[in-house]
Amino acid sequence: MRQPISSLAFLSGFLRLVRFQNLLILVLTQLLARIFLIGPRSNWPYLLLEPDIWLLAISTACIAAAGYIINDYFDIKIDLINKPDRVIIGRYLKRRVAMGTHQILSVVGCLIGLYMSKWVFVTDVLAVSLLWSYSAWLKRQPFIGNLVVSLLTALSLIILAVYYRQQADMLLIYALFSFGISLVREIIKDMQDIRGDARFGCRTLPIVWGPRRTKYLLYVLLGAFIVSLFLIADMLGNFRLGWIFVLLLIPLGWLTYRLVGADTRRDFGYLSNLCKLIMLLGIVSMAWA
Repeated sequence: MRQPISSLAFLSGFLRLVRFQNLLILVLTQLLARIFLIGPRSNWPYLLLEPDIWLLAISTACIAAAGYIINDYFDIKIDLINKPDRVIIGRYLKRRVAMGTHQILSVVGCLIGLYMSKWVFVTDVLAVSLLWSYSAWLKRQPFIGNLVVSLLTALSLIILAVYYRQQADMLLIYALFSFGISLVREIIKDMQDIRGDARFGCRTLPIVWGPRRTKYLLYVLLGAFIVSLFLIADMLGNFRLGWIFVLLLIPLGWLTYRLVGADTRRDFGYLSNLCKLIMLLGIVSMAWA
């Protein structure tokens, strides 16, 4: 007979399911962007108490949490192979409860967006639709799934430009940064999960092209990503932003170096975590942009 799960175990499992740490980083990203990119910086105590940014952050966090749930819902069998110790649905949360929670979070996120503005609502509905499509079938297709989830990452900053309509150029360049790093990380994750994905008929890039050709694509993407960031910084005439990107070349260069010799699941796991670190460094750099 199956033993009942304690309240503490259930809460721990649920927080892992919605990637609570990632949600905190998401909220932090939007707060830092509101203070340092949109500003005015000198008025930061008032900005931290501004209801609008918190409503936007809660809306975005609800939709992101719903996305994590629906992604795990569709990936139970694959995750039992790729990461069996991290499977939550079916262990801590029943499938129907997970689906209901996903729907509630999605609706709450979109309703808050509707309260903010019609364009925020449209952006939220687009995000929910893309998250469902990605989880259901796009992530099993070569490259298109990687593009979609990277766009969704960038939307957390784009939605600030949609609502505030100030400093859109700075918000968009950081959105581009988030998009680029996320795209690289998603492809690396596909290389890490190639065994489970192949078993269940997924057609990710490492499966269709093979790891070697996929690495060549990553080199091209990293090069194009770095060049585009410097070109945009030069167009904006923002020298501080240029120096920030120069410093970020150090971890990006280390990422490229480690990618060359990577060939095991552990290697690609390390690279995936390194991408997360680079993303976090980029977020923190907003304070000096």
